[in-house]
Amino acid sequence: QVQLVESGGGLVQPGGSLRLSCAASINIFSIYAMGWYRQAPGKQRELVAAITSGSTTYTDSVKGRFTISRDNAKNTVYLQMNSLKPEDTAVYFCNAVPRYRATYDYWGQGTQVTVSS
Repeated sequence: QVQLVESGGGLVQPGGSLRLSCAASINIFSIYAMGWYRQAPGKQRELVAAITSGSTTYTDSVKGRFTISRDNAKNTVYLQMNSLKPEDTAVYFCNAVPRYRATYDYWGQGTQVTVSS
């Protein structure tokens, strides 16, 4: 069982920055992929960014603004969000896929990000 705890959400003005953190209860070096998803009111949950040992991927709407990274020593994954827009407002969830083609994954409880003036 893997526990994921997100932090770093909050209220920020358009154009501002936030850094989300996802602390895992196990050594993330052994986890195949970790990612950040978001869900806005009335919308489906969508993948924002993901990271494996060798690559990163981003949804088009955040490319050039968001950066995902992992610190294996701290068992933590980060999402640096710059140039935030009102449309980035959502609950952000951390996700862990334990191995390639795993039939199950793990989720955090989510952290609210609100971009508003």
